[in-house]
Amino acid sequence: MNSIWKKTLNVFFAFLCVSISLYPLKYFIGDPLKGLLSSKSPELLADNLWNIAFYGHITFGGLALLIGWTQFQSKWRLKYMSYHRFVGKVYVLSALISGACGIYIGFFASGGIISSMGFISLGLVWLYTTLRAFTSIKKGRIPEHQNWMIYSYAACFAAVSLRILLPLLIIGVGDFIPAYRIVAWMCWVPNLIVAHLIVRRNLETKISIS
Repeated sequence: MNSIWKKTLNVFFAFLCVSISLYPLKYFIGDPLKGLLSSKSPELLADNLWNIAFYGHITFGGLALLIGWTQFQSKWRLKYMSYHRFVGKVYVLSALISGACGIYIGFFASGGIISSMGFISLGLVWLYTTLRAFTSIKKGRIPEHQNWMIYSYAACFAAVSLRILLPLLIIGVGDFIPAYRIVAWMCWVPNLIVAHLIVRRNLETKISIS
């Protein structure tokens, strides 16, 4: 039963990651102004630098979300190590670009300083954890690398959390702006708490085995 439960969770996790990773396509093949961009001012939407940062953030963020979950599938990782290394490099590059772009557009987030600080903090956390994961594996510190990747992908998974929580918060508080201020923090802080619990459990398991 435990095995079935784990497989079900893995499938659901993969479904969320893949489905939300494709969300940015709506900004390329649909009407982008029907989504989040409808809350932005015409002046901001006409700003070329902001547009480069916005589309860089959603494009590379979507790619990182799409490929990142596969790195946690141990059977795939052990069987296709060259694939794991290649995808890891693509993930790191995508995360760094998306995170940097996310920090920039965070300064213009709807909802003012509260939203801005939430999303800027998320971008900084994503950059930091991804860089720590990268430098750890370059030094051959595999357990450390794995732990930092858990934190990094928890930050990346904020894209999923936001899409789930924002509609619920809008219904709960009755307005977009206060809901957006809340989700700017709720989309990633709980993720990092869960990541910490996973890392701590893995460490305790290794200690008990040894």
